[in-house]
Amino acid sequence: MVDAYPKRAPIGLFDSGIGGLSILREVQRQLPGENIIYVADQAHVPYGSRSLEDIRLLSFAITDFLIDQGAKLIVVACNTASAASLHEIRERHAQIPFVGMEPAVKPAAMNTQTRTVGVLATPTTFQGALYASVVERFADGVTVLQETLPGLVEQIEKGEFDSATTRKILEQGVRPLIEDGADTLVLACTHFPFIIPQLQEIVGEQIHVIDPSPAVARQIHHLLTQQNLRSSGTEPGDIRFITSGDPAAFKSTLVRLGLKPADVLAAEWEFGRIRIQPDH
Repeated sequence: MVDAYPKRAPIGLFDSGIGGLSILREVQRQLPGENIIYVADQAHVPYGSRSLEDIRLLSFAITDFLIDQGAKLIVVACNTASAASLHEIRERHAQIPFVGMEPAVKPAAMNTQTRTVGVLATPTTFQGALYASVVERFADGVTVLQETLPGLVEQIEKGEFDSATTRKILEQGVRPLIEDGADTLVLACTHFPFIIPQLQEIVGEQIHVIDPSPAVARQIHHLLTQQNLRSSGTEPGDIRFITSGDPAAFKSTLVRLGLKPADVLAAEWEFGRIRIQPDH
């Protein structure tokens, strides 16, 4: 493993859309010298309403693509894809380190004062064995409330972080959790950190909102260091963005989120595989 990949090989990240950019942003902050390939499968967003088998097949294909691109570590920067496919992906590619998204129930359970926490996620994340395992292992004696916030991922994909519709979805979803005693909210969808300011306004500063991005970036840092894969470069790393949706719209989103503008390549699905379009 130590010698399998050059240290300047890229980290691969993928998500159904822009959600994984919350992870990428933190990886850039903690590991500025790393090269990154980011795949947004916007042709199939949102993953949360799809079947587990459909998500597995999409995740397998994107993983294969990132491996073909020379990724030295792959981040499944999507809670839904992690819940549906992370275990199988690791079995299929044991030679590559993977980092997935695990709902941050452990820190929530450790810090709640009311012994009640709320988890915000997609339906597929709640259906997965990963979520059930996390609750079983870490939430003993803690009431865990669930909310799916229908339509919120779509709002975030459209860049409507603070629209009236977005605020209505948040208010209708989280107010009952607070009324039932939750003093901590776990963001178990990588899209959700982008609406933390709006969420905090609704629930108040006394409610602790857990953004998993820093912990995920720390885990990436740990694995790269442990396996001697950290980049030795001193210059900022290069980032390649690839979307199966509209590259121009994705590029506009990068600007809106305060990320450095970059070229965005178009990808297409063909016979169950994803590839960069030939004219790119």
